[in-house]
Amino acid sequence: MSDAQKSGDVPSRLAKPLMVGNHVIANRVFCAPMSGVSDFPFRARALAHGAGLAVAEMTVASRVGEGTSRDTLRRAFPDGSVRIIQLAGRDPAMMAEAARFCEAEGAEIIDINFGCPAKKVTGGLAGSALMREPDLAARLVEAVVSAVRVPVTAKMRLGWEAGAHNAPAIARLAVAAGAQMITVHGRTRCQFYQGAADWSAVAAVRDAVCVPLVVNGDIVTAADAERALALSGADAVMVGRGGYGQPWAAGMIARAAGAARDADRPPLTRPALADYVIAHHQDMLTLYGIGQGIRHARKHLGWYIDRHAPHTPPELRTALLTTHAPQEAALLIWQVFHDAQALAEAA
Repeated sequence: MSDAQKSGDVPSRLAKPLMVGNHVIANRVFCAPMSGVSDFPFRARALAHGAGLAVAEMTVASRVGEGTSRDTLRRAFPDGSVRIIQLAGRDPAMMAEAARFCEAEGAEIIDINFGCPAKKVTGGLAGSALMREPDLAARLVEAVVSAVRVPVTAKMRLGWEAGAHNAPAIARLAVAAGAQMITVHGRTRCQFYQGAADWSAVAAVRDAVCVPLVVNGDIVTAADAERALALSGADAVMVGRGGYGQPWAAGMIARAAGAARDADRPPLTRPALADYVIAHHQDMLTLYGIGQGIRHARKHLGWYIDRHAPHTPPELRTALLTTHAPQEAALLIWQVFHDAQALAEAA
């Protein structure tokens, strides 16, 4: 990346719009679907900060239409954003029915999960387990494409294990079945999140398909994004765990590329950060209710501390992550993040 691109004077390819079916995505820096993480408050913040697209948390196809509050919340989206829903399953008819339901509910893009490495998902022979069944993966795409009028996309890993990188073949089958965008995380399922993402290996998928390609894995900074593009030949990048404790990460990359000039700026001062975390925490309590919201928010609070207030005394961290009282949580958040600079200087 040139100095001009770093300063935002010359837009990089990431700042350009991307067509996915009939949808114009404002820029090419996306927020990944992360179960238990990229919920409505997180996605709303990622989009407000300038992410071009934010994919909803994975929803298991068999649960779609049941009306449970948790799965309904997974599919909520901020007004004005492209509504992209990710589905997981292995039964073509069930996936098709779930996709029809989501389309009727307002989904504008349906993403199919061939990449989740979690044992509870692969144990049901879904997610990245489907990379061991290319023909079934292709039938799933075909069934969903036939069921809906909106664009269908797919997210996968390099393969199941080392020496079995079949993402190019599965991507080719998916595109032949009608998929209009492919996202590849540069690890195998057996790696989970160990080692470094292999962006170069994603280049084989670029050679296999002509639809938009998104590279994912270990992208945290603008420099990471530009290097991932260069090595993979992808058209866009997706930020996943790099957004832990900083929902603005994708937007910051988009801003560095020359996009998202009207986006919300990240909270760069201590009072702003304290207020930001308090607001995020409150939004989660509002969405889930106090009891469930406090439980869901703890992981986010821990990531905010790890990233922005690592010198927080253990007893203060414990107090924040164990309190059940919203008002006490707000006071502790203010104490942790407003005083973080002083703690860092004293360390």
